[in-house]
Amino acid sequence: MIKASTWQVVKTLMRRDLKVALRRRSDIINPLLFVLMVVSLFPLAVGPGPDVLGRIAAGVIWVTALLAALLGSERLFRDDYLDGSLEQMILLPVPLPVLALAKIAIHWLLSGLPLVILAPLAALLLKLPVEGWSTLLLTLLLGTPILSALTAIGAALTVSLGRGGALLSLLLLPLFIPLLIFAAAAVEGALVGAPVVGQVVLLAGLMVLTLTLAPLAVAGAIRVSVN
Repeated sequence: MIKASTWQVVKTLMRRDLKVALRRRSDIINPLLFVLMVVSLFPLAVGPGPDVLGRIAAGVIWVTALLAALLGSERLFRDDYLDGSLEQMILLPVPLPVLALAKIAIHWLLSGLPLVILAPLAALLLKLPVEGWSTLLLTLLLGTPILSALTAIGAALTVSLGRGGALLSLLLLPLFIPLLIFAAAAVEGALVGAPVVGQVVLLAGLMVLTLTLAPLAVAGAIRVSVN
């Protein structure tokens, strides 16, 4: 069982990150604006026909979510690295993977959860049939934590490289591909009435595996980057 002092440190870290994020509201608003712009402009490019839009809506929403997760992701640990907070995190009497998991949770609250909330509006704009809405929301609930965890790994690996946004994207995009395939396949299966339990269980397993291993990888990457 994690000691009470550990929980106190984690809560303090999460509270601090939330306060910092609220001071930089553009970091929260920009990904949401990006999603809204893409789902609003996409029908103009391919035409407003519901047959075409409904068939590709799930893929468009998920690709948009992937790209939105990358916006500003390089700052996940960058500010802490520049002001010395990252070194203090290593020296705290708390397991570094626990603090890394807290950072992942904050990233999901600020970027993943708003995307889940915005998903019904995106589905409506892209004319996704109602039969696929619940599956889309479920895949986003299971998939966005994976996005946050993988983003944290990439951000920790590139934190000491200055402007590492391009490198971060190159590192993460191949890791996002399996998630994109299974999530889009689940929604497409729901639209044709096929069972989607297999895809959903697989996404849930990926989420558990990623959230278990990612904090360890982030902690190792932070130690290498700081030292």
